[in-house]
Amino acid sequence: MKTTKPSIVFCHGIWADGSSFSKVIPPLQADGYEVMAAQYGLDTPEGDVATVKRTLGRVSNPALLVGLVYIAALAPDVDAGETTQSQQEKYPVADIFKYVEPAEGRLWMRPEGVKFFAGDLPEEEQKVVWATHYAPAADLFSRNAPGVAWKSKPSWYIVANNDRTVQPELERFLAKRMNASIHAIDSSHVPMLSHPGLVVNVIRAAAKALASSQRVT
Repeated sequence: MKTTKPSIVFCHGIWADGSSFSKVIPPLQADGYEVMAAQYGLDTPEGDVATVKRTLGRVSNPALLVGLVYIAALAPDVDAGETTQSQQEKYPVADIFKYVEPAEGRLWMRPEGVKFFAGDLPEEEQKVVWATHYAPAADLFSRNAPGVAWKSKPSWYIVANNDRTVQPELERFLAKRMNASIHAIDSSHVPMLSHPGLVVNVIRAAAKALASSQRVT
């Protein structure tokens, strides 16, 4: 028997784009993984999901969606009517939201807000994060596309203990609820940039688990 090496597809969050994975893509490529980052517009959940599906269509199967390796991410139970907004309303408002400016139907991060998003990066890197950030549609937090992948698929979750964009207590609740393999790190909201080694190792573990479940003769 031989093990099929999965492809890896990255899904970025709000105030970000695919470049947020720039430090973890090269090591995975060096391992021989096919890697792509989905670049979507944060316009609607349905549109973003469609872009992810198109990206999955461009890589070999099986694919590991990062995504199912959750990095300080929200994960609403859409079947129960949850949204990312309703999840966050159960916890104190994260510091980042004091530095968000609505404009032209989108929610932009003001320059001084980047320290609450990526504050454990060197100042030069924080400036790059802000320069490449992309604002979500103003109503994105209150909308969802159908489907809850973590209910039917194995998941891994990286909790950012020092996150000031998503409350760490919320992250811990979500990780436990999805019965994920949990990995915690003293990080801002962007551990893939501030602690890429940990993130790469978690993705490697997830990829090996997926490959093991997809053995072919």
